[in-house]
Amino acid sequence: MIKNVIAQLQMWLLAQGRCVGCGMPINKGKVSKKNTHILTTCKCGRIYIQKDKSSFYERAKISQI
Repeated sequence: MIKNVIAQLQMWLLAQGRCVGCGMPINKGKVSKKNTHILTTCKCGRIYIQKDKSSFYERAKISQI
């Protein structure tokens, strides 16, 4: 039950463009490019991927890093 609440909260934070760990805006993190993806590393160490030029982010999988 608690996982359902946490998952919804994390989805809301990602929709707002914020890190799920520290709440900082993701676009203020360190940006690097890998193949066709844009990787953004937050100050807390979480890595997010931006697949296109939109502002939608998702957590990067180990195979994408």
